[in-house]
Amino acid sequence: MDQPAPPTPALPRPAPPIEPRARRRARRRWWLAGAAGALVLAVALPVAWVQLTGQARVRPSVDAVEEADAILVLGAGLRADGTPSPYLQRRLNAAAELYHAGVAAAVVLSGDAHPLPDGSTYDEPASMREWISDLGVPDDALTLDREGFDTTASCRRTAELTGARTAVVVTQDYHLRRALFSCARAGLDAQGVGVSAESARPPQWVWWHVREVPASWRAAVRELGA
Repeated sequence: MDQPAPPTPALPRPAPPIEPRARRRARRRWWLAGAAGALVLAVALPVAWVQLTGQARVRPSVDAVEEADAILVLGAGLRADGTPSPYLQRRLNAAAELYHAGVAAAVVLSGDAHPLPDGSTYDEPASMREWISDLGVPDDALTLDREGFDTTASCRRTAELTGARTAVVVTQDYHLRRALFSCARAGLDAQGVGVSAESARPPQWVWWHVREVPASWRAAVRELGA
């Protein structure tokens, strides 16, 4: 009786070819470039959305502003003596000019108000009222919003407090586009006039401009998540 043939031993599998080091490096570089590109787009697209949306509503001068229901002045801090900061003074000066030009019959002064540890009160809108009253804007034209803790809240409360459906926003030029975006998302049809952001402290000027990038990104992401 024939004996079965012994099984043929399995031949060892050939080792996979070793990828050249240069090819591995090239693949890693492509992967890193793709990840960096995706990150840039994730930041750039939301920022562009905010800035371009606002840009469409920017007016180059007071003369180019259309009539509206209200003028909205956004707060910009007070000095140690309780008077408006230089940035805020410029906003109030422009708002008074708009009022006297007949752009709107109502002016909303929106800012922060809260008690201080020494028992006094930090009242941005009250200080704004004193300043703009000295510029000839009557008290019965003024509405004080002491809950203007951010731009979106200021836009929303302008409509709530005055019934305004259209407004002219006054703020520094670097902040104007984001402010107009926020008003649009809050349901207020707004146009805007930017005032100078010149500062006696150049690093501060740089910082305010740079911070608009993350601030615009946050505004877009917040709106997308709403």
